[in-house]
Amino acid sequence: MKKILFLTFILFWACKETPKKNTQITNNIVKQKEKFDALPIKYAKGFTIEKHEKITVVKVNAPWPSANKTFTYALISRENFKTITLDASKYDAVIPIPVKRMVATSTTHIPSIEALGIENTLIGFPGTDYISSKPIREKIEAGKVKDLGLNESLNTEVLINLEPDLVMGFTVEGENKTYENIINSGTPVVYNGDWVEATPLGKAEWIKFFGAFFNKQKAADSIFNNIAKSYNQAKELASKAHKTPSVLSGSMFKDIWYAPAGESWVAHFLKDANANYIWKDSFGSGSLSLNFESVLAKAKTTDYWIGPGQFTSYNQLQESNIHYTQFDAYKNKNIYTYSLTVGATGGLLYYELAPNRPDLVLKDIIHILHPEILSDYNPVFFKPLKP
Repeated sequence: MKKILFLTFILFWACKETPKKNTQITNNIVKQKEKFDALPIKYAKGFTIEKHEKITVVKVNAPWPSANKTFTYALISRENFKTITLDASKYDAVIPIPVKRMVATSTTHIPSIEALGIENTLIGFPGTDYISSKPIREKIEAGKVKDLGLNESLNTEVLINLEPDLVMGFTVEGENKTYENIINSGTPVVYNGDWVEATPLGKAEWIKFFGAFFNKQKAADSIFNNIAKSYNQAKELASKAHKTPSVLSGSMFKDIWYAPAGESWVAHFLKDANANYIWKDSFGSGSLSLNFESVLAKAKTTDYWIGPGQFTSYNQLQESNIHYTQFDAYKNKNIYTYSLTVGATGGLLYYELAPNRPDLVLKDIIHILHPEILSDYNPVFFKPLKP
């Protein structure tokens, strides 16, 4: 379990009305017009939404890193679903909206579900113990959300018996064979690539992706615009700080120190918080694999250490590796972790909520590095490491 959580840190810091993909709807054919309205997506790179005359077309072009396939979904209002016809073979799924029964598969999906007020559509999830959302925990405890095992061993039989209108899925690399079995049963699977986005606001903008499937586009736009405004205002405040503290991140796993690369999600936060991240000039949006000696040589005198993996105390760090004590951030007690902020069942709130509320993450970091700017702010995720 610790290994799974650590790898999660590296990646961060779903009555049938839907036809199968190879089914062609054969009533009076209505040809789509060439003209369509592309809904504004400002920060996210992984999806687009097009409003045609009678259907909405959602395209996902980055469902996993370096994907070379675009997934295309046709969304048709329920009142028009039986009268509109189109060649279903051109789409990866044809879905009646609003979706009424959904299976989600990632904790990053949960905040969008809660923010849009569509908790009652969620009927299944793999690993419900990882969900921290209070309203959805109430549904779980009432037996209204079925635990489907874990993503690595998703119970497809139970899932299919739930008869969802949609499975909101994700995959780390390539198409998921488990999802293929679900699709073959007649249940559409939609790939959500929110986790692939490298920028904080890019991840958060995927709430618009959810909005399209639930007729909640206006609500999604409003929610995101408020988040983006809050984020950019905090960024502007940080840019006026009189100092730029140096920052270290990551920790050892076995013999390798994993740290966020210079173009990663975490590196963007540190840049926007007016920090001097010591690996800011490295390439890549994932993680760096480093040896301890090189990290110590480069980061020994850094001012702060933000995000030391799963560690929650200085004693844990010392017991894990005595060499951690050589860093000035350790000696000066300037280490901050998100691992102390947990939900009712022990799930880390950072994994669930942070991608959807980057404004809160940024304010946390600004409060740490520039306390004079947000002196009255109460951090949500990052807390000082315990003794």
